[in-house]
Amino acid sequence: QLQLVESGGGLVQPGGSLRLSCVASGETLDYYAVGWFRQAPGKEREGVACVTNSGGNTGYSDSVKGRFTISRDNAKNTVYLQMNSLKPEDTAVYYCNARKIVTTYWGQGTQVTVSS
Repeated sequence: QLQLVESGGGLVQPGGSLRLSCVASGETLDYYAVGWFRQAPGKEREGVACVTNSGGNTGYSDSVKGRFTISRDNAKNTVYLQMNSLKPEDTAVYYCNARKIVTTYWGQGTQVTVSS
């Protein structure tokens, strides 16, 4: 079974940057598509970014396009989310998601707070 652990969250100023990491264990990530989701208090969880198995194709929500970059290093069994030009609206718990066919795994999440 796959386990996912997110890290890299914290408190940043508007306009700042953070790099989130999602480290997988128990199974290789090679065959999983991976995504980052976020959930703010009182709001539904939303997809932020996703990357295919090979890392050759990515997708982003309109709210983060041009600011966030998802990447993966299969050799390290890790997926990253580089977040630049952060806005207060980006404040949320960020979750790593891995999907293969109909099986989906979630991490515990890491808190990102963007505030002055």
